[in-house]
Amino acid sequence: MRDDHRRLAQWLVQCRLGVLACGLIALAGAGASAAPPADTTGQSAAQDARMIVVAIPDKPDLAIAAGATPRGYSGLPDYSGSARSQAAAKRLAMDYSLREVSAWTIDALHVRCMLYELPADVDRDAALEQLRADKRVDLAQALQEFQTYATPSPATAVVPATSVDPAGYNDPYVGLQQGFSSIDAAAAQRWASGARIEVAVIDTGVDAAHPDLAGRVASQRDFVTTPTEAPERDRHGTEVAGVIAAVANNGVGIVGIAPGTRLRSFRACWPVAAGSSAARCNTFTLAQAIGAAISSGARVMNLSLGGPSDPLLEQLVAKAIERGIIVIGAVPPDSGTTGFPIDVDGVIAVRSSDAPASLRPSLAAPGRDILTLEPGGHYDYASGSSLATAHVTGTVALLLELDPRLAPASLFALLSDSSRGEDSSIDACAAIRTLTRKGVACNEVIASRGLRHAGH
Repeated sequence: MRDDHRRLAQWLVQCRLGVLACGLIALAGAGASAAPPADTTGQSAAQDARMIVVAIPDKPDLAIAAGATPRGYSGLPDYSGSARSQAAAKRLAMDYSLREVSAWTIDALHVRCMLYELPADVDRDAALEQLRADKRVDLAQALQEFQTYATPSPATAVVPATSVDPAGYNDPYVGLQQGFSSIDAAAAQRWASGARIEVAVIDTGVDAAHPDLAGRVASQRDFVTTPTEAPERDRHGTEVAGVIAAVANNGVGIVGIAPGTRLRSFRACWPVAAGSSAARCNTFTLAQAIGAAISSGARVMNLSLGGPSDPLLEQLVAKAIERGIIVIGAVPPDSGTTGFPIDVDGVIAVRSSDAPASLRPSLAAPGRDILTLEPGGHYDYASGSSLATAHVTGTVALLLELDPRLAPASLFALLSDSSRGEDSSIDACAAIRTLTRKGVACNEVIASRGLRHAGH
């Protein structure tokens, strides 16, 4: 069987040299067509450079939808605030010669946010300084950009089969999931599958039609564009979703770390090019997505992305943590110690186990050559702390199923203490053993009786 897995791994690598350059592997039918790349023209970049975000207090009353807006800011399902806050926003716009591009409320913070465009001849820093000194304003900041932390694995990489015993699963590629194997997820799933735990994936969109996500995606919301854009572009979010929650024992593909979880997808990022794992987001899209995730009832929030410190986003994530949501964020590839989201107190920071250790307390998890899902029913390998973060998110879902009262500090301690080996990666089974005080060793769990298997 291991020889079969090695041959399959080599075949997968060979396939990756073909269609779409990154080599999507089809379950059936032809490969997915590429959608046009995101707008990266100089004009749109210049427009974003003149954008600022301003927040003022809001007391809800009758609300109306935000009006038509330019690229990426239209058709949003949120509201523009109370009549009083709308009037206040108009006065601010008049006083500072601003043009309101869009507006929405954040119930969790009791504010109305406006995306304003500055006149071409106004210095942004000077305008922000004036607005911050205005007593009507709670917050004023530049529109900032963020990015996801995953890339396709090199097509020449040879990914070996793992030690997962495929006898426990009928998913054909489980023996190629070295991340799944290295955190002992198969043994952990004898105790938990992540059932009754909902995870908010704030990312690009997720291909909910993928056969390995059937029944796993509870809802989808789009804060970037109109729904007519092709879902094949949402590679990064689908990769993250696959690591967390790919269906077990469905005779297809791979197994997620927590295959019993349900996902809520919040599309806040867009790919930098068709078929690319790299994606961008900004303050505007992320703020709306995080606010919606807080209201969704999700127990865990996955942020496989990062960027500069951002006052509005930091307030939102802090509010999520205050409300009991476990927030898990990716450490930058350079193991940086500052920036959103990892500089928010209470966020569980995650780095790839092959990356340098960070000065900031963080967990290590598999993030190199991770076999996961791609849009259109495909599979491929990807690397980066985005995938490491997804491994931790799945493991947290397993732990929360067993004890829903666990707080971020307790989860971090459990997972940090579970780490073993040279790369200090987390061990899902060891963490569950500590939590449940089970005496059986993880390497004996598969052979033990009376413990349930996810998907059975």
